[in-house]
Amino acid sequence: MSRKKHRKHEDLAKPGLGVFHRNEWAFVGAPCGVIRKLVFDLSSSLAAQWKCGYVDADHAAGDNGEGAGDRGVVLEYTDKINFHRYDAHRRQDTYHWRMQFSEMDVVFVNGNHFRANRQVVIVHPKKLESLERKLDRLTAVELVLLAEGVSELPEFLQAHFGKVDIPVLKLKDSSAINAFFAKRLKESLPKVKGMVLAGGRSRRMKQDKSLIEYHGVPQRDYTFGQLRHCLDEVFMSCRPEQGASMMLEYPLVVDTYLNLGPMGAILSAFRQDPNSAWLVVACDLPLLDEATIAYLLEHRNPSAIATAFRSPVNEFPEPLIAIWEPKAYPALLSFLSQGFSCPRKVLINSPVELLTAPDPVALRNANTPEEAVEVARLIAERRKEKI
Repeated sequence: MSRKKHRKHEDLAKPGLGVFHRNEWAFVGAPCGVIRKLVFDLSSSLAAQWKCGYVDADHAAGDNGEGAGDRGVVLEYTDKINFHRYDAHRRQDTYHWRMQFSEMDVVFVNGNHFRANRQVVIVHPKKLESLERKLDRLTAVELVLLAEGVSELPEFLQAHFGKVDIPVLKLKDSSAINAFFAKRLKESLPKVKGMVLAGGRSRRMKQDKSLIEYHGVPQRDYTFGQLRHCLDEVFMSCRPEQGASMMLEYPLVVDTYLNLGPMGAILSAFRQDPNSAWLVVACDLPLLDEATIAYLLEHRNPSAIATAFRSPVNEFPEPLIAIWEPKAYPALLSFLSQGFSCPRKVLINSPVELLTAPDPVALRNANTPEEAVEVARLIAERRKEKI
């Protein structure tokens, strides 16, 4: 008789992270000064669109005099061997680094001192022997750069790469290097999935507001259909007790963070898929149209933790018609750990992209019977205008 293996911990979906970040490249094979200059030049080129981080180590007792802040690097971590740049006088490892760099879009790493899940090999005459000793670090090379005076790959690299076709550029060809990374970052953008928030208890409405038929079908179905016209994958968010009755109708995100309202629903979505961005839409927006959703997607800023509309009422971010990026997951958990369960508070106190809705009326919600009557009247008037 076979015994079922005991599972001590919940099997969570894990983000696709490397040592420091989901987008990371270690530069291997050149003197540290060459790597540092290359990274600073590259970061300066990318800084207009992407937040760049840099990881290095310094054996010298003092600073080397050149700061990264004015070279396009938003966050620099330097292991000073005896202490850490942000004065963390304790051991640092992957779990700390990932949190420090969670708001970055890309992290460049000095591969002479640290590993990363992807690599760029620099073939430099002064470091050939050292590079040959580091072949075990070259697990996913995506680019080779040839330094001045080098015209071809050394035999040990050719043997290591085998038949894998890896692009080769000149180290001095900065425009081509910048274009390579700009293209890779664009290709690595997280996919956007949609989620309709239908798990609220509708206490103010005194009936399930997701089932009100403003457009001839339950509002949750109407909103689901709007998102399906804009996105490939859409899910319905619900409480656990709703799941049995809804699972045959929709793909579901069932709340696993209970009694936290919309914050719990967003966290549950990231727990289900931490590698996608989530376009979250409340089911109490009967005037929302596909043009507004399309505008939000078109103006998405993946470098922010979220892209949201300004409320036409108070100018605060609207958290429940917003695109939440994967980097929002640790931010949401951080606020929750501090005792805050309001997603709007997260947006107010985080780097977000705020948009003005092309039609502010589309953001009007209905949370009470009186608001529902007024919204129904507006919908009827709009229908008459179209006739």
